[in-house]
Amino acid sequence: MSSTKITFKNREGLDLNGSIELPDNRIAHNFVLFAHCFTCNKNFFAVKNICDSLIAHGFGVLRFDFTGLGESEGEFEDSNFSGNVEDLFAAAQFLEESYKAPVLLVGHSLGGAAVLYAANKLESVKAVATIGAPANIGHVKNLLKDDLDEILKNGKAAVNIGGRNFQIKKQFLEDLEKNDLLEIIPKLNKSLLILHSPQDSIVEIKNAEDIYLAAKHPKSFVSLDGADHLLSNKIDSKYAGNIIGSWAHRYIDLPPEEKLQSDLDVIAHLGPEGFTTQIKAGRHYLIADEPEKVGGNDFGPNPYEFVSAGLAACTSMTLQMYAKRKGWKLDYVETRVKYSREYAADCEQCEELGAKIDTFHRILKIKGDIDEAQKSRLLEIADKCPVHKSLSTPTQIITSLEEL
Repeated sequence: MSSTKITFKNREGLDLNGSIELPDNRIAHNFVLFAHCFTCNKNFFAVKNICDSLIAHGFGVLRFDFTGLGESEGEFEDSNFSGNVEDLFAAAQFLEESYKAPVLLVGHSLGGAAVLYAANKLESVKAVATIGAPANIGHVKNLLKDDLDEILKNGKAAVNIGGRNFQIKKQFLEDLEKNDLLEIIPKLNKSLLILHSPQDSIVEIKNAEDIYLAAKHPKSFVSLDGADHLLSNKIDSKYAGNIIGSWAHRYIDLPPEEKLQSDLDVIAHLGPEGFTTQIKAGRHYLIADEPEKVGGNDFGPNPYEFVSAGLAACTSMTLQMYAKRKGWKLDYVETRVKYSREYAADCEQCEELGAKIDTFHRILKIKGDIDEAQKSRLLEIADKCPVHKSLSTPTQIITSLEEL
């Protein structure tokens, strides 16, 4: 993906800082506006993982710091929930003027409540996804319960949230009381996806139920079973992002797919960092990567796993096609492939450094109404699959360089 730092002004004239992130191998088909959790920022690891997954689904994403947080101007103690919603309006305006108006809003925790409010007034938005969002924004007061008396008495107090110190003023609490989310949700004329963990100890799962019951269709709920409120495990945040990206495609307009010159053409594009590679094969998008132990993110299969997958898929398809042509009843075909570099079985110079050859171990599992003779024939046919032939015969690769 490509990332560009951007700055835009909020209603108060303060500079808010964010990042526009775009897919590397295609034009973003639509744009997402992301709202981070209470006291978090745009660079919070869960935010980045979710956004990376959305980008892999072809979206462009704007993530930014609310007033007084991260790299944005202003004082957090002077901000409030209504101000966060206004910041979202400013971000949406920036997207519309500089790129394309957002069609999808995604919010985490209190950011989820903020996008529900903002969506009602943003005509371009067609879908909203919330993650661990409270049904009542007054729920935030539970985080401040040990300091409420001091805030009400002195007008403000220093509080510790998530190991960090913040100043919270009385006006923040008063603003929460003015906004009733359950009055807004029934008026939401957008598709809604609610993601929440049953184990969320900060915003209990009952909040997801209340939001779901208040919302009109189309609405969906996905359980983030086993996740904590902040989606601390990368698996959980990546899962949430992939679910949102897949779900949203049903409710947004997608441009016609740009076809490659032939069905066999493949494009692989790698950005300036890491090994995560965006691949377009025909009309399909894939991700390749390397394992974390060699510096990758493990977001997708490595190149040799793709080669092995091609051999496995081609073998299974070839066996099924042959069986159908013969009229044999084949109920199930599984091909398992493992790649390694090994000495050839008839190697005469096995001690030499370069004597090892590329080796694919292939195991077949076949189920159906067939006898032993038919199984033996299918074992022979496996060697005739096109990918097998390509890998086992001399192949040429012709490389040329084109100017960007």
